[in-house]
Amino acid sequence: MLIFTVGDVVAEGGIRILERTLRSFKKLKGIHFTIVNGENAAGMGITGEQAERIFNAGADVITLGNHAFSKREMLAYVEDERYILRPENLTHVNPGRGYGVFIAENGKQVGLLCLIGRVFMQNHADNPFYIADRHIEKFDTNVILVEIHGEATSEKAALAWYLDGRVSAVYGTHTHVQTADERVLPKGTGFITDLGMTGPINSILGMEPQSSVDRLLGHPQISYKSAKGPCMLQGALFEIDDNIGRCISVERITLE
Repeated sequence: MLIFTVGDVVAEGGIRILERTLRSFKKLKGIHFTIVNGENAAGMGITGEQAERIFNAGADVITLGNHAFSKREMLAYVEDERYILRPENLTHVNPGRGYGVFIAENGKQVGLLCLIGRVFMQNHADNPFYIADRHIEKFDTNVILVEIHGEATSEKAALAWYLDGRVSAVYGTHTHVQTADERVLPKGTGFITDLGMTGPINSILGMEPQSSVDRLLGHPQISYKSAKGPCMLQGALFEIDDNIGRCISVERITLE
């Protein structure tokens, strides 16, 4: 089974390159299931219309992160949309859910758990390690993936090693910078610290570089603006033996 995981989609440029490249890439590679992190589709947050565009572009499931509810309409939207997952370890007052079992194009079941990290993250999330323990046992499927939306590389790597041999893959999102550490851990779990970003190439995390520079120089009241120009799609392709749930290979992907 081939599962494609796509890094954080940023603003209109990110959605457009997703619409332009995803379906043709899926057909080329024979991909069976596609997961897209869409929490920055509006720059910060995502709207229902943008979610529909991401689904129409070829996503099977959309995952969210710390900006899950930056657009207030998503509070109601996620309650009715089982194919959008917010981090499961957000506080219980948040609507929606963070895990599910889905059917891939080859008819196999895929379990997916979405988590958020706590290191350097301004949230009140529950411990992702404990939540992972609790929910992995609920999956009655061989293929299980875990997304950890976090800032600290150490936290994301630690979760992968903690779950090695218990899930098919662990991958990180949030930092918008693709890491070069893709590998299969000793007990058969695929891992990459961060998928990267789907959005403007000439940017800082998808935003205009000058706005970030000005903020760091101390200029007051600087607001971020989405960058323009050519875009890229980044992610990782996991090949998984769906009979035993072990990862065979991990490949970093960048499409322009």
